[in-house]
Parts: sequence; C-alpha cells; structure tokens
Amino acid sequence: MRMRSALSLTALLLAGCSLAPRYERGAAPVPPAWPTGNAYAGDYANLPSASYRDLFRDDGLQKLIALALENNRDVRQAAANIERARAQFRIQRAELFPQLDANAGLTRGSAVSSAPATTSTSASLSIPSYEIDLFGRIRSLTDAARNSYFASQSDAQAVKLALIGDIATAWLTYAADKSRLDLSAATIVTAQKTVDLTQARLSGGVAPRTDLRQAQTILATAQSDLARYTTAIAQDRNLIELLVGAPIDPALLPSSIETANERIAAPASGMSSEVLLRRPDVMAAEYNLRAANAQIGAARAALFPRLTLGGLIGLIGPSLEGLFGNAGQDVSQGTASATYPIFQAGAGRANVAASKAQRDAVLAAYEKAIQTAYREVADALARQGTMTDQINADRLRTTAAQDAYTLSDARYRGGVDSFLQALDAQRSAYAAQNTLVATLLTAATNRVTLYRALGGEAAGEPAGAN
Repeated sequence: MRMRSALSLTALLLAGCSLAPRYERGAAPVPPAWPTGNAYAGDYANLPSASYRDLFRDDGLQKLIALALENNRDVRQAAANIERARAQFRIQRAELFPQLDANAGLTRGSAVSSAPATTSTSASLSIPSYEIDLFGRIRSLTDAARNSYFASQSDAQAVKLALIGDIATAWLTYAADKSRLDLSAATIVTAQKTVDLTQARLSGGVAPRTDLRQAQTILATAQSDLARYTTAIAQDRNLIELLVGAPIDPALLPSSIETANERIAAPASGMSSEVLLRRPDVMAAEYNLRAANAQIGAARAALFPRLTLGGLIGLIGPSLEGLFGNAGQDVSQGTASATYPIFQAGAGRANVAASKAQRDAVLAAYEKAIQTAYREVADALARQGTMTDQINADRLRTTAAQDAYTLSDARYRGGVDSFLQALDAQRSAYAAQNTLVATLLTAATNRVTLYRALGGEAAGEPAGAN
C-alpha cells in the first residue's frame, strides 16, 4: 500500500513544465511560385505526390528498383541507423520514469562463537535516486531524441529516393550507350563499304590515295567508338548491379534510348513551392531544428534546482517462512534532496547561449536546404520547358543529315560529287545521330532529376516512436 502511494506521488510529479521555446515553422525563404519565362512551360499550381511506379513505366526498371530497395547496402545501413536512433530515444525517454529494483537477502551468523547461529531474511522494493522533472530538463532531452529519431527516418527516405534516381539514371545511361554502340556498329558497316569502294577506285587509277585515307578515318573513328561503348556498357551494368546489390537479369535492361525515353514520364503540371517541405532532406533538416530547439529547454532547465527522490519499502524476518508472516517486520525509508548550482563560472548560461547558437545554425541549414531544393526544381523545370523543342530540332537535323549523306554518296558513286562532299555528309550524319542520343538521354534524366528534386513520394510524417 505504501509503495502504491509512493508511485502515485511520483506520477503526479512527472508532469513538469518545459522551458523550451515554442516551435513555429517560419515562412519558407523562397518565392511561393516557380520562375516563369521563355525557359519554363506549363502551369504549376498544386502537385500531388507521385510514385516512381507512376513515372517510371518500364517493367524492367521497376523490378530493378524493387530489388535495390531490398538489397542495397546503403538502404540497409539507413535502416540500422533508424533502429539505433529509436533505441536512443527509448533510452532517453526511460529517464522520465522511476527505476524500480527488487532486492532479497539472507544473513546467517552469531554475535559470539559460543552462541547459536541466527538467520535473518529480507525482501524489498526500492526506487534508486530519481530526478523529478520539475523544469522539463529530461522532457526536453526526450523531445530532442524523438526528433533526432524522426530525422533519421527522413534521412533513410532520402537514401531511398536517391537510390531510385540513381538506378533510373544508370538504366538510361545504359540505354544511351547501347544506342551509341549500335550506331557505331552500323557506321562501321557503311564506312567499310566506302573504304572498299575507294580502294577499288584507287587500284583502278580513278581516285587518289587521299580519298582512301579520308574514308579510313571515318571507319577508324567508328571502330574506336565501338570499343569505347562496349566498355561503357559493361561499366554501366556493373554500376546497376552495385546499386541493386545483387546480380541482375540482362532482360531487365533497355535496348535503346529511344524506347527508354518513352518509358519515363514527367510529373504532372501543377505545383507550388510548398511541395519542397515534403522532401526528405528538408524534413530531416526541420526535425534537426526541432531537436536543437528542445536542447535550449534542457539547457535552461539546468539553471534551476534539481529535486531527487529515493525510497525503499520491504520486510525483514527471522526465516524465509516467517518473512511474510506475523514474525516479519515492515521496513520503509524515503529520501529527498535538492541540488542547486550556485557557482559555475558562467558555464550554465554559456550552455544556454551555445544551445541557442546551435539552434540558429541548424535554422540556417534548414533554410538553405529549402533554397537548394527550390533551385534544383527550378533548374529541372527550365530544362524540361525547352526539351521538346530541342528534341524536335535534333530529330530534324538527324533526318536531314542522313538524307544528305545518302544523296551525296549516290552522287559520288555516280561521279557527280567529289569524295570530300560525301565524306563530310557522312561525318555530319554520324555526329547528328550521336547528338540526338545525347539529347534523348538528357531529356529522360531530367525527368528523373525533377522526380528527385520534388521529393518523390516522400510525403507525410514519419512513423511514431514507441
């Protein structure tokens, strides 16, 4: 009964005040709307959260991402960091509650050697030294640990978001290198035919040796590119396997940048800059700010007295059987102490000032995270706004260059044009095709970048701690 009363009193004393400043989210240090102008296309007002499955519409790419989220070692490390932060929060939260210890003892002995031995037994429940959180010091530290735990969850979400973007980018890079490899192989075939024709004309005394050497330069360039992109494709696959964290099925890889580009959709039009607040890195920065704010409360509470309680309630008896019988004796003990820092050479107030400075530094980092996110989204929107025009122009250039080469080659074979004109046309066609591949890669990776910059599907509060 006495123990129940002591615990009830302790529970009443748990509800202390808090000296932490009230946290209020300030206005975002960026414009409320995205930039406008010739580089931007579309109306951006209110963007819903988008899953990577909605934007990355290739089954092979989706399977690679799913495998990576399961096997990638960075994701596993982030998950372990979450568990560590959660455990640290629970350790800190436990200080809000009294520790209850059970004790039992057996003593046997005699006062003099001739006297018979006596035995005494004891059992008790005790509360060791326990601080009553009158000014919220422990509660503030608990709030700081809780927000650090939430920040670790957001950091883990940022790892996953970056992983999804990295896999999509590597997948697209593989597609572009595959297209370049196929282009090089096709150019080798046509260049070899030109070299054979020029060699025959040289042997017949119709063409000079310079024509043969010029034709061989195109062939050698394509052969060099073939070797380079063969290596690039192998390295692209190695990177994808590293990101996935396991061997991959080659059937999951794209065949060309043309087909891969069509499988990556852009986020829907309509979004304000408030969408940045759901980015996992911005959310993590805000939780760190909340934790720093709570640390101020802990530093302020350290300037005030600390009240510590302790207690013991138990029984003492002459034997184990008599411990809980009529022979047993009740034992109770209670202690209370107060500690107040009188002189610390200014260390206490300096600790408060340091906590405030730390909060200001974290606030600046939070605002910088929002500004960086705004810039990344604005850059991606600017690139997306002009991408369609650039692709259309490069497609037209490729078609025109290929047609010009076909006509020039036919006129050269007919003896109408010089070999130099046909050679220049072939070089222009090869360069135009490579440029189109690069443009398609830029367009697709920019859509991936926009998905990442907007925070992907990382919306909502993290799971609670318990």
